[in-house]
Amino acid sequence: MARDMSDKEILKMELDQLKKEVSTARTPVAANCAETIAFVEGLLPNDPLIKGVSDEKNPYKGDKGGCIVT
Repeated sequence: MARDMSDKEILKMELDQLKKEVSTARTPVAANCAETIAFVEGLLPNDPLIKGVSDEKNPYKGDKGGCIVT
């Protein structure tokens, strides 16, 4: 697409994109990190990777035996 455009048209497209980006609301990285940490910590009690899965809810646990890698 850009190959078929003149340099002037490409620069106009870039300028239009920069005008859109300059109006985007910005927040500090520290604030975003704090929100992400709070979100993850809020989900922590129900996280099966941290807490584990109880034997009655685990479909892979049972009388099937196990696998030994040698």
